[in-house]
Amino acid sequence: MKEQLLEIGLTNLQEIHHNPTTPALYEQTIIRGEAQLAHLGPLVVHTGKYTGRSPEDRFIVREESSRDNIWWGQQNKSMEPEQFEHLLTKVLGYMEGKPVFVQDCHAGADREFQVPLRVITENAWHSLFARNMFIQIPEQSRLQDHVPRLTVIHAPNCQAVPGIDGTHSEAFVLLHLGRGLIVIGGTSYGGEIKKAVFTAMNYLLPQQSVVSMHCSANLGRDNDTALFFGLSGTGKTTLSTVKDRRLIGDDEHGWCERGVFNIEGGCYAKVIRLSSEAEPEIYDCTRKFATILENVALDPVSRRLDLDNDSLTENTRAAYPLTHIPSGLSKGINPHPSNLFMLSADAFGILPPISKLTTEQAMYHFLSGYTAKLAGTERGITEPVAVFSTCFGAPFMPLHPHVYADLLGNRIVEHDVDCWLVNTGWSGGPYGVGDRISIGHTRAMIRAALSGELNRVDYRQDELFGLHMPRRCPQVPSRILDPKNTWQDPEAYDRKGRELAELFRDNFRRFASEVSDAVRDAGPSGAHFV
Repeated sequence: MKEQLLEIGLTNLQEIHHNPTTPALYEQTIIRGEAQLAHLGPLVVHTGKYTGRSPEDRFIVREESSRDNIWWGQQNKSMEPEQFEHLLTKVLGYMEGKPVFVQDCHAGADREFQVPLRVITENAWHSLFARNMFIQIPEQSRLQDHVPRLTVIHAPNCQAVPGIDGTHSEAFVLLHLGRGLIVIGGTSYGGEIKKAVFTAMNYLLPQQSVVSMHCSANLGRDNDTALFFGLSGTGKTTLSTVKDRRLIGDDEHGWCERGVFNIEGGCYAKVIRLSSEAEPEIYDCTRKFATILENVALDPVSRRLDLDNDSLTENTRAAYPLTHIPSGLSKGINPHPSNLFMLSADAFGILPPISKLTTEQAMYHFLSGYTAKLAGTERGITEPVAVFSTCFGAPFMPLHPHVYADLLGNRIVEHDVDCWLVNTGWSGGPYGVGDRISIGHTRAMIRAALSGELNRVDYRQDELFGLHMPRRCPQVPSRILDPKNTWQDPEAYDRKGRELAELFRDNFRRFASEVSDAVRDAGPSGAHFV
């Protein structure tokens, strides 16, 4: 191991902890004062200034082997190779004389597309995070022969100096795709490790004709796979983690010619105000050994959690292995999906609670990737703000969106997948006026779609977005299925709807020349902007 670390420039290390087990990492984490032990066994860590991802601090190296493939722009900012080498040298020098923790694991549950991964960290808890999140290698023979294709060097206490290092702040996440090297510094937020590896997989998999997807997935008793696309806060993890279906994974998947596979081996769930009644499986994971809780409030005496406390951040997280979920499914490849759900937390209160999409509408909404930020979630936001994140994960998609959209569209047609748009946001008015759509009603609508019941009901077409809304759904009041019915002032609904529709249309202009007429026309009708 020492020789392999020397090859990437890690020299004069104090000690190398190579593939320590979970109990060993617990001991080191406590001894080193990196975390507190909570009631029933999870570790609670604080990530300091950075309690979420820092997209402005992520750079892709503009190197010869990948530069012509990257969709350069706001999401994929470039860094010159010379700058990268300078920062890499800085990190390697910082690591000298320090102990390091090395986890050898895999990204990708399907062995045909599996990518060998090595995560090198300065903190024990980040090594446990990697052990939870990625796919462990139980066989000693495979561990001994492990040759990483992707290597992460994680030094959260090594800070950049923007004026000297060419970064945006003291934090940096650097991807050198040609060398398979990811370098992270200045931030302790564990999600940076997870999403940097996902970004690299989103570069590698499509080149092998695999759809890489920011979605959760589960499997029903009839061997039917369902996919749930959505941005943070829309309900991917909540809606896919249910007792009557097996959880394939909660966030990152590949879809190849043989079926769907999890890219990860663990879950990373948002836990603020988590309820044991509404989300029992995830709630139980916050009270288990091996779980890491980021920025969750803890009583210093009783060591009991307060999941309602957002004093450190709204983005409190739990990282735990998939085996913590009783319905978790660890097999490599799963059947092709029968249903695909696109989740949007619409704070404008305009989109139907559920609508069935044509293939062209599915492509339109996949490229749009709409949800909304709420008033109060960021400084200066006093009204709901529309967010469009193409492919429901633009910050993690290094290739042009049409690469992912074309692959997904071909799979949907080939396997005759039913596609649905689900509003997990507001009804009866925008945020501040209307109410959040009941999680019970959303679950009932998804159950009806999965069982095929929604394929046996009548639909009416929404005039504004052209969406097909069911007239009835078991266990759901029929009046809420058409959102206009829930507003006290129908004219106010129309005004707010036109506002949202225009935002959709303005956003989609960047894709208009690259899609078919049928996909372009699957959005809001221009006739409504008179």
